[in-house]
Amino acid sequence: MTSRNLSTQLRALVVDDNMINRKIHQKMLNGLGVECMGVANGKEAVDVHCYGQSFDLILMDKDMPIMNGIEATKKLRSVGICSMIVGVSSRSMEVEIREFMEAGLNDYHEKPLTTAKLASIIHHIINTKVFYSYNDHFIFGKFLNDPFI
Repeated sequence: MTSRNLSTQLRALVVDDNMINRKIHQKMLNGLGVECMGVANGKEAVDVHCYGQSFDLILMDKDMPIMNGIEATKKLRSVGICSMIVGVSSRSMEVEIREFMEAGLNDYHEKPLTTAKLASIIHHIINTKVFYSYNDHFIFGKFLNDPFI
Protein backbone atom coordinates (compact mmCIF):
# COMPACT_ATOMS: atom_id res chain seq x y z
CA MET A 1 0.00 0.00 0.00
CA THR A 2 1.46 3.35 -0.98
CA SER A 3 1.69 6.44 1.22
CA ARG A 4 -0.85 8.15 -1.03
CA ASN A 5 -3.32 5.28 -0.56
CA LEU A 6 -2.84 5.44 3.19
CA SER A 7 -3.32 9.22 3.32
CA THR A 8 -6.63 8.92 1.48
CA GLN A 9 -7.76 6.51 4.18
CA LEU A 10 -6.91 8.96 6.96
CA ARG A 11 -9.68 10.85 8.72
CA ALA A 12 -9.21 14.08 10.65
CA LEU A 13 -11.39 16.06 13.02
CA VAL A 14 -10.72 19.80 13.10
CA VAL A 15 -11.91 21.37 16.36
CA ASP A 16 -11.92 25.18 16.31
CA ASP A 17 -14.52 27.78 17.26
CA ASN A 18 -13.24 30.12 14.56
CA MET A 19 -15.04 28.99 11.41
CA ILE A 20 -12.45 30.54 9.09
CA ASN A 21 -9.55 28.74 10.81
CA ARG A 22 -11.54 25.50 10.84
CA LYS A 23 -12.34 25.71 7.11
CA ILE A 24 -8.74 26.64 6.21
CA HIS A 25 -7.34 23.67 8.17
CA GLN A 26 -9.92 21.35 6.62
CA LYS A 27 -9.07 22.59 3.12
CA MET A 28 -5.33 22.14 3.75
CA LEU A 29 -5.87 18.59 5.03
CA ASN A 30 -8.17 17.79 2.08
CA GLY A 31 -5.35 18.95 -0.19
CA LEU A 32 -3.13 16.35 1.47
CA GLY A 33 -5.69 13.64 0.73
CA VAL A 34 -7.22 13.49 4.21
CA GLU A 35 -10.98 13.19 4.75
CA CYS A 36 -12.08 15.89 7.24
CA MET A 37 -14.88 16.81 9.55
CA GLY A 38 -15.07 20.04 11.54
CA VAL A 39 -16.71 20.98 14.84
CA ALA A 40 -16.86 24.27 16.74
CA ASN A 41 -15.91 23.27 20.31
CA GLY A 42 -14.58 20.53 22.53
CA LYS A 43 -18.01 19.26 23.57
CA GLU A 44 -18.91 18.66 19.93
CA ALA A 45 -15.62 16.77 19.49
CA VAL A 46 -16.44 14.51 22.44
CA ASP A 47 -20.03 14.04 21.22
CA VAL A 48 -18.90 13.03 17.73
CA HIS A 49 -16.79 10.26 19.27
CA CYS A 50 -19.66 9.18 21.54
CA TYR A 51 -21.79 8.74 18.40
CA GLY A 52 -19.23 6.28 17.03
CA GLN A 53 -17.07 8.40 14.72
CA SER A 54 -13.32 7.74 14.78
CA PHE A 55 -10.39 9.73 13.46
CA ASP A 56 -6.68 9.24 12.90
CA LEU A 57 -5.96 12.88 13.71
CA ILE A 58 -7.68 15.47 15.88
CA LEU A 59 -6.54 19.09 15.47
CA MET A 60 -7.62 20.68 18.75
CA ASP A 61 -7.77 24.43 19.32
CA LYS A 62 -7.01 25.44 22.91
CA ASP A 63 -9.36 28.37 23.52
CA MET A 64 -13.00 27.61 22.71
CA PRO A 65 -16.37 28.25 24.36
CA ILE A 66 -18.49 25.52 26.01
CA MET A 67 -15.55 23.08 26.38
CA ASN A 68 -11.98 24.20 25.73
CA GLY A 69 -9.23 22.10 24.15
CA ILE A 70 -7.68 21.07 27.46
CA GLU A 71 -10.97 19.76 28.88
CA ALA A 72 -11.89 18.04 25.60
CA THR A 73 -8.48 16.35 25.30
CA LYS A 74 -8.69 15.06 28.88
CA LYS A 75 -12.23 13.77 28.27
CA LEU A 76 -11.29 12.04 25.00
CA ARG A 77 -8.30 10.35 26.62
CA SER A 78 -10.39 9.31 29.64
CA VAL A 79 -12.82 7.42 27.38
CA GLY A 80 -9.99 5.62 25.59
CA ILE A 81 -9.57 7.68 22.42
CA CYS A 82 -6.07 6.92 21.09
CA SER A 83 -6.13 9.15 18.01
CA MET A 84 -3.22 11.51 17.52
CA ILE A 85 -4.35 14.77 19.12
CA VAL A 86 -2.42 17.83 18.01
CA GLY A 87 -3.04 21.03 19.94
CA VAL A 88 -3.10 24.29 18.03
CA SER A 89 -3.17 27.77 19.49
CA SER A 90 -1.80 31.24 19.04
CA ARG A 91 -0.56 31.04 22.63
CA SER A 92 3.19 30.76 23.04
CA MET A 93 3.68 30.91 26.82
CA GLU A 94 5.52 27.78 27.95
CA VAL A 95 3.27 27.21 30.98
CA GLU A 96 0.12 27.26 28.81
CA ILE A 97 1.65 24.91 26.25
CA ARG A 98 2.79 22.53 29.02
CA GLU A 99 -0.72 22.48 30.54
CA PHE A 100 -2.20 21.67 27.12
CA MET A 101 0.38 18.93 26.47
CA GLU A 102 -0.23 17.39 29.89
CA ALA A 103 -3.93 17.08 29.07
CA GLY A 104 -2.96 14.28 26.67
CA LEU A 105 -1.76 15.86 23.44
CA ASN A 106 0.64 14.01 21.17
CA ASP A 107 1.99 17.25 19.74
CA TYR A 108 1.49 21.02 19.77
CA HIS A 109 1.84 23.62 17.01
CA GLU A 110 1.47 27.36 17.20
CA LYS A 111 -0.93 28.99 14.75
CA PRO A 112 -0.87 29.62 11.91
CA LEU A 113 -0.49 26.06 10.68
CA THR A 114 1.17 25.63 7.32
CA THR A 115 0.71 22.89 4.76
CA ALA A 116 4.27 21.79 5.52
CA LYS A 117 3.46 21.38 9.24
CA LEU A 118 0.31 19.41 8.43
CA ALA A 119 2.17 17.27 5.88
CA SER A 120 4.74 16.43 8.56
CA ILE A 121 1.98 15.37 10.97
CA ILE A 122 0.30 13.25 8.26
CA HIS A 123 3.65 11.68 7.34
CA HIS A 124 4.15 10.70 11.00
CA ILE A 125 0.69 9.11 11.16
CA ILE A 126 1.26 7.21 7.90
CA ASN A 127 4.61 5.89 9.10
CA THR A 128 3.04 4.78 12.37
CA LYS A 129 0.20 3.03 10.50
CA VAL A 130 2.66 1.26 8.18
CA PHE A 131 4.77 0.14 11.16
CA TYR A 132 1.80 -1.27 13.07
CA SER A 133 0.27 -2.78 9.96
CA TYR A 134 3.57 -4.49 9.11
CA ASN A 135 4.06 -5.77 12.65
CA ASP A 136 0.46 -6.99 12.95
CA HIS A 137 0.84 -9.00 9.73
CA PHE A 138 4.30 -10.19 10.72
CA ILE A 139 3.19 -11.34 14.17
CA PHE A 140 -0.07 -12.81 12.89
CA GLY A 141 1.79 -14.64 10.12
CA LYS A 142 4.26 -16.05 12.64
CA PHE A 143 1.40 -17.45 14.71
CA LEU A 144 -0.25 -19.00 11.66
CA ASN A 145 2.99 -20.77 10.75
CA ASP A 146 3.66 -22.01 14.31
CA PRO A 147 2.86 -25.76 14.48
CA PHE A 148 2.34 -25.56 18.26
CA ILE A 149 -0.59 -23.14 18.05
